Amino acid sequence: MDGKTLARVSAVVFIAVALTVTAIEMSSKDEQPDAIATGDRSIASQDPLAAELRSCTGIGEAGPRDPGCLKAWAENRRRFFGQRDPATAPAPVAPTTLFPNVPASDRKEGKRTEVTAPAMQVEPARPEAR
Repeated sequence: MDGKTLARVSAVVFIAVALTVTAIEMSSKDEQPDAIATGDRSIASQDPLAAELRSCTGIGEAGPRDPGCLKAWAENRRRFFGQRDPATAPAPVAPTTLFPNVPASDRKEGKRTEVTAPAMQVEPARPEAR
């Protein structure tokens, strides 16, 4: 047998085997569905927030303007960051101010008190680089 003929026959056999394997693989049915797709369905069925977030993602540009979506995203952020419900969260102890050295009584009455700014620190002189 000639070298060219042998190469052609082997190429034809290789292509035939590849086509057969492809046809068998395409005709066989998967016994197990994708684990990712199954996990998404089970989470959505257990958690209504996940289903709401998925629908908000699907509505496109209207999502950021939809009040239901805004509430769902706020709840998702609250869960993610581990914050408590606003109803059960403790109230802040005291409001913060710009001038903590001024007594609260003076702030409420509107009295003007002399508030001095903190002293500036002078930077030490640096030797010139030559």
